[in-house]
Amino acid sequence: MVAANILAPHRRTKEKLQTYESGETPIGSAWVQYPLGFYIFALLFVAFDVDIVFIVSWAVIFKQLGLFGFFEILFFIIILALGLAYAWRKGVIRWI
Repeated sequence: MVAANILAPHRRTKEKLQTYESGETPIGSAWVQYPLGFYIFALLFVAFDVDIVFIVSWAVIFKQLGLFGFFEILFFIIILALGLAYAWRKGVIRWI
């Protein structure tokens, strides 16, 4: 990859800098700025989506873990709730 980067031609022409739209001529700018709230919402979604994976995998082996496993997941959910409450209190997800 390094050799390809060094040996590749580096001429930037107008055609190479244009956005490729399946052979169609692009209309307008491809640069769109989304509000910051969308990124924060996406990060929260990914974080809670990963957490659901942990909770579901915990639920599969719940009987084997016993009471200690219950308190582990309870502590995990409390930390999640505190993080969500903190984000809500700071106004990070107020627009939702």
